[in-house]
Amino acid sequence: MKPSTRSPRTASARPLKMGAAVQHALADIFMRGKVHDPVLAKLKVTVTEVRMSPDLAHATVFVTPFGGGDPRPMLKELKRCAPQLRSAVAHSVKMRHAPELHFQPDESFDYAETIERALKDPVVAKDLGKAD
Repeated sequence: MKPSTRSPRTASARPLKMGAAVQHALADIFMRGKVHDPVLAKLKVTVTEVRMSPDLAHATVFVTPFGGGDPRPMLKELKRCAPQLRSAVAHSVKMRHAPELHFQPDESFDYAETIERALKDPVVAKDLGKAD
């Protein structure tokens, strides 16, 4: 058997592409209300990122409530409706097998806010040479 000549860069391109496709499909599903679930239809979900496993069998979907707020009730409903959402994604994205969806809260906005607050601290600003 001939050894693979793929570089690490080309090996990871497919999961990135498919992650973007799944992200767009989920955003469209939520925006247009393509899943017939009354509780899910009331949710305002922002899909911030989708990370695919290398074998494309699993997708970690990072979500946040539109406008902020506590993501726990939203995550509970998304996990309950994951099979329906997986089916809807399968119809939207042309893949051999639809990935299993795993929903996680996106904490990057909270992290960015923490860094911003730290940078505005007078002690840090002085260290950075931006003291008033």
